Amino acid sequence: METTEAILEAMKKAGEPMSAGQVADATGIDRKEIDKALARLKKSEEIVSPKRCYWQPQ
Repeated sequence: METTEAILEAMKKAGEPMSAGQVADATGIDRKEIDKALARLKKSEEIVSPKRCYWQPQ
């Protein structure tokens, strides 16, 4: 599974906005990889930030 897919799945499963650290804990993926994937997801508008440093699927 690709990193971005794992992140989106974890966010959907949580059902609430998540920080990058929470995503890293939930997926077991390295925090640096999470940050890169979140940047790609933000650019493609697949995630939005309802409050500072928290993300959720669009």
